[in-house]
Amino acid sequence: MILIINVSKDRLHDLEFIKPITDLLKKSKVIHYKDLKQKDLDSAEKIIIAGTSLKDDEYLKDLEKFSWIKDYKKPILGICAGMQILALANGSRLKKAKEIGQTEIKILKENKLIKDITKVYSLHQFSVTLPGGFDLLAESSKSIQAIKINNHYGVLFHPEVFNKEVIENFAKHI
Repeated sequence: MILIINVSKDRLHDLEFIKPITDLLKKSKVIHYKDLKQKDLDSAEKIIIAGTSLKDDEYLKDLEKFSWIKDYKKPILGICAGMQILALANGSRLKKAKEIGQTEIKILKENKLIKDITKVYSLHQFSVTLPGGFDLLAESSKSIQAIKINNHYGVLFHPEVFNKEVIENFAKHI
């Protein structure tokens, strides 16, 4: 089972950021990060930390709720806000980098998650600095777009909108 962690402040955004992911996955469970328990982490085979709307950064006030990430051994995919959370849990900092709409990216390191992707859908106001030990997988002209450490991946773009194969690659190959 893949656990999808919802970080949106407003549950109305579930249709935009959660439902497209659950529609792709055969076995998944959705939990809001404020309701997350250790047993949920233990029972998951993999975790996806979903994105949020452009102005929703409420999760930044609760970063201590993600302290488990650094030592978590199972695969994680952080999408947009999820990538920011993954990076921040590993010592990164946020930096302003607003991108909205179709964005061109350059793959910098071959990987199983994003193979031949050159265009993505972006909807963010912040990017991250590269955390120590992470590989930089892809970037746009304004920001880091994909990172990896061990089996933890982060993408700043929204594959649930465009490039759904990224989520499928995570589910099947990571």
